[in-house]
Amino acid sequence: MRARVGWPDVAKGLCIILVVLWHVVTKHAIDAPGAGSVTDAWATLNAQLLPLRMPLFFLISGMFAGRAILAVDGASWRRRAVRLLSVYVIWVLIQTVVLALTPDFDTARATDGWELLAQLTISPTNLWYLLALAVYLVIARLTRDLPTAFVLPVAFVVAAFAAAGLMPDLGNLWQVVQNLFFFLAGLRLRDAVERFAASTGILRALALAAGFAGATAVVGVLGMRGWPGVWPLLAVLAVACGVALCALVDRHASAVARPLRWIGQRTLPIYVLHMIPLALIDEVLRATGWRTTPVVEAVEPIVLTAVVIALCLALHAILVRLQLGVLFDPLPLWDRLRGYRAATAGRRPSP
Repeated sequence: MRARVGWPDVAKGLCIILVVLWHVVTKHAIDAPGAGSVTDAWATLNAQLLPLRMPLFFLISGMFAGRAILAVDGASWRRRAVRLLSVYVIWVLIQTVVLALTPDFDTARATDGWELLAQLTISPTNLWYLLALAVYLVIARLTRDLPTAFVLPVAFVVAAFAAAGLMPDLGNLWQVVQNLFFFLAGLRLRDAVERFAASTGILRALALAAGFAGATAVVGVLGMRGWPGVWPLLAVLAVACGVALCALVDRHASAVARPLRWIGQRTLPIYVLHMIPLALIDEVLRATGWRTTPVVEAVEPIVLTAVVIALCLALHAILVRLQLGVLFDPLPLWDRLRGYRAATAGRRPSP
């Protein structure tokens, strides 16, 4: 069994913080009364990180899916996929109920049965990462015997298609399609990614960061976002930069790496919960007639991101203590139910 290296958890911690920050800015700060140029700057910064956040997250997820995908009996990947789908359904239903209390909060929520059915299938909500991972596990299992030289180029073409805006506008479905490439890259190129991370020094990391910043500027200025292949290529550069920087932080900045690793090992509760406290905080601030100021604009996204993450982890701990950990992993419940049915069937008298 290979030892678990630290930088992937650093990367996961960084990514989940950026996800929460993205939602804080785009779903709260940007619509706040009095928001101006400072909030616009936050929105612009967050937009430049789009090629990094989820592609890097999926690369790491793919790296840790290999054992489940390659297992002979297939039970491991099926259980993982069922768990992800179950958690997705559970939290879509919970969000549908809770977010009905915050009608002014700008995020998708079902208002009837058809919309709910669409969100559970073809039009995923902000929880789309869970649905995507389940789908990716199925695809990875079905294609496990195909050569990498075939699978990754096909996945890249699919990502280019989705990134070019050629898909129907069905919620976050385009993101599900677009990020398959990075999951499969993490799955199939794990050894190469780990060697790259281990051999990265400061000069390489700085060069990649400069290259990513420059490429992002060029894409933005020339309006190349929808050009075929440009966005996935930019994301590849962003992911390489992210891996390099996270590897350096893990090796040389333990004061930063330690909390990021800790958060990176707790991404699921933060991911499924964070929209709820954010929506409720937004609703309370609206109700009080709160208006932002330039100083508040500058610091609020950071403070609110930290508050939301802390609330998520606290709420998760409370729910687990209340024996509601099944909301985050329903498999033990399914196992008990199957065991109960099997035991009940075994006690039935023979005909």
